[in-house]
Amino acid sequence: MTGARPSQVRSRGRHGFTLSLVAATLLGVLVGWVCNRSFTAEQAAVIAADLSVITDIFLRLIKMIVAPLVFASLVSAVARMGGAAEIGRIGIKTLAWFFAASCVSLTVGLLMAHWLQPGAALHAMPAFAHLPASSGSAGAVTSFSPAEFINHLIPRSFVEAMADNEILQIVVFSLLIGLAAASLKEKALGFVELVDALAAVMFKITDYVMKVAPLAIFAALASSICLHGIGIMGTYARFVAGFYLSLLILWALLLAALGLIIGSRSLRLLAGIRQTVLLAFATSSSEAAYPRLLEQLVAFGIPRRIASFVLPLGYSFNLDGAMMYCTFAILFIAQAYGVELSVGQQITLFGLLMLTTKGLAGVPRAAIAVIAVTLHYFHLPDAGLALVLAVDHVLDMGRSATNIVGNSVAAAAVASWEGQLDAPCKIDHP
Repeated sequence: MTGARPSQVRSRGRHGFTLSLVAATLLGVLVGWVCNRSFTAEQAAVIAADLSVITDIFLRLIKMIVAPLVFASLVSAVARMGGAAEIGRIGIKTLAWFFAASCVSLTVGLLMAHWLQPGAALHAMPAFAHLPASSGSAGAVTSFSPAEFINHLIPRSFVEAMADNEILQIVVFSLLIGLAAASLKEKALGFVELVDALAAVMFKITDYVMKVAPLAIFAALASSICLHGIGIMGTYARFVAGFYLSLLILWALLLAALGLIIGSRSLRLLAGIRQTVLLAFATSSSEAAYPRLLEQLVAFGIPRRIASFVLPLGYSFNLDGAMMYCTFAILFIAQAYGVELSVGQQITLFGLLMLTTKGLAGVPRAAIAVIAVTLHYFHLPDAGLALVLAVDHVLDMGRSATNIVGNSVAAAAVASWEGQLDAPCKIDHP
């Protein structure tokens, strides 16, 4: 009897990993619920803090990987392109998709908020309208301004950008390095090979780190539910359910658009990235899924140089889940206070969010920062921020998963437009 072929072993390994993620998710919810019901609030807080240490360790390991991986993969991708003409062509196609996806995301949020009226129920409950601005805060909110955007765009030092995980700054520096290496051609060949080796090493480290992902997912969910309980979902059921319904519609539209480009393979793409979507959902972190996502897109058939070019830009400019959430949440707050925005104000809101959501890479709690600024712009009460902060973690899970789907769809679309989706690819690392 012969042994299993390597492809069969890899397939069983992938299915086993997916099952372990699902099992960790269900177990985390169950353990969190039991702890929340069985212990006092003080005891639950201690248990949640202890569990969150596991998740923090995992996220720190991922953050340790992301910066050098983005640098190595993006520099290699740009350096190995045919030249400035090819880089410009792919860049224009990528940004065109980002712009179209942004319009769709913002429009879905506006239309669904109007249709579902998620804030109408809270409008009848004055207690919600008078929450202090700090109530239910889930973390500090960072303000946004053009100066702040520049701070997160142009690095003062590459070392500082790497240390602070400033992805947008790393993207800018990596693009310049890649362009310079591409122009030097053979003279920079040794440097490009060194960068390829760095990417291979980082992918191997990713394999090690991902082995503890199920434990991190279990700890993240158990900690959150142990501390807050499932009951809060009942208070905001209309808001949370409406938001997730809107996300499903956005997913359907993105995949339908991709289906027009690549056909039935769009569903294969969704199946291929299911592990990273679940990881991003459970950990509320798109960043945590980046290393594995890049590998899965290459395995799907997207050339590594295109995936390595589109993904880092997408993490900076194509936050589909966050953009849709901003429109949905702002109208939710307006409805909760009985404020009706005019058509002109909503058009202004659309344009404002189109700009501000493009400059928030590296800003802590980016979506909340945008909402805080927008509330002030439209003279809505600042205390309205507390209404969404109460369930922001639950909503952030969906936002993170949607960002993964949106960027995966973008990479597949650009590869297809370049006529290279079916190009030979390997699951092995470069």
